[in-house]
Amino acid sequence: MNKTSRCLFFIFVLMLIGVNCEAAKRQKVNLWPDGTPIDAWFSDTTKVDVGTLGKQYVITDYGVIRDSMLLQTEAIQRVIDKVASNGGGVVVIPRGTFLTGSLFFKPGTHLHIIEGGVLKGIDAIKHYPLVMTRMEGQTLNYFAALINADGIDGFSISGRGTINGNGLRFWEEFWIRRKFNPQCTNLEALRPRLVYISNCKNVTVQDVHLINSAFWTNHLYRCERVKYLGCTIYAPHEPPHAKAPSSDAIDLDVCRDVLVNGCDISVNDDAVVLKGGKGTWADKDPSNGPNSCILVQNCHYGFVHGCVTLGSESIYDRNIVLRNCQVDEAVRVLWLKMRTDTPQHYEYVTVENLRGTCRSFLVVRPWTQFYKPEERDDMPLSQSNDIVIRNIVMKCNNFFDVGSSEKYVLKNFTFENIQVSDKKNSFNPSLIENAVVKNVEINAERLKL
Repeated sequence: MNKTSRCLFFIFVLMLIGVNCEAAKRQKVNLWPDGTPIDAWFSDTTKVDVGTLGKQYVITDYGVIRDSMLLQTEAIQRVIDKVASNGGGVVVIPRGTFLTGSLFFKPGTHLHIIEGGVLKGIDAIKHYPLVMTRMEGQTLNYFAALINADGIDGFSISGRGTINGNGLRFWEEFWIRRKFNPQCTNLEALRPRLVYISNCKNVTVQDVHLINSAFWTNHLYRCERVKYLGCTIYAPHEPPHAKAPSSDAIDLDVCRDVLVNGCDISVNDDAVVLKGGKGTWADKDPSNGPNSCILVQNCHYGFVHGCVTLGSESIYDRNIVLRNCQVDEAVRVLWLKMRTDTPQHYEYVTVENLRGTCRSFLVVRPWTQFYKPEERDDMPLSQSNDIVIRNIVMKCNNFFDVGSSEKYVLKNFTFENIQVSDKKNSFNPSLIENAVVKNVEINAERLKL
């Protein structure tokens, strides 16, 4: 081998090493917190091409009238049924506002809302039938949502139009009930959710505006392979409108493989919430279960109670990632609700690459709202473990809002590359077993531990 050949060979080797290093970096990034690979499915944020979903049925071509004051639930449902009976396709909402009660999508059907098109929920509960459903970690009879989809493989909601829950009357009635009875629960307030998707696979919700829900905005139960891409999810949290109580943005209830990417979220409750069951015997109920492999990224948060919240009705959550987000008005960023009447285990949660402002960043406290402890001799001790918080630049009132309890244990938390202002200045990693603190700066002071 001559000198030129040797030089070329070494250049090739160095390039190969560089490629392998970059591949290793990518591989490291694409791991769940427990070290297992993140499936390539999560990297694909390509939006559904509505043109590939079959024939498009514009509802005004099938007897639905452009009249925002006319209730047209039955007429719209007939279009959905027609699409299903014809082998599937897309129900298209054109420009204009269409007033409706509960709608039920069937296998093979999709919903597409043109920009300027609005599906608006009627503000009377009698137009939302009682059905067997899930609510607050229970399987029970409750009111159907405005948009319902069950048992569908490949369901999608798309378009730059709006699903408007028209929740003002429901919100006002809720607060009146609360004045009369401060212990009034959500179930007693008689309000419909905006979107309920259950027992579905390969779901995509993209581009739509999901606003003013009377209750939870999106509720998914026993779903897998779900993507929320570029959606706007909104409900008011202050006057001149009434506050929208319990207007959670996305409730994940016994779900796995969920991607929330590039969404703009501002609601008067938690944003992405993990649920799955509640009560002393919740882990023994087959209708309950875990959430796993949930990735929330590239989102913008306005006002929310919690950017990612585990609980209050949750029994086991694993491999949860919140990353690369801008936070502007969050009350809390990561909220671990430790429900004292429920066996709970939250593990392998990572929050990284966040910027912005919040009142509290990490909150871990007992949660006792509407709880009903029962006697159980083998009651498991709840725990949160392997929680990583890193690469954070944040202005906080209280970065570390953590309380200990005999009802749970906290262990293996890592705080790394953190730069925050913190009015409370109460960071106390000794509350956590095996806490790791690396390069943490609070109020311009580097911690020395």
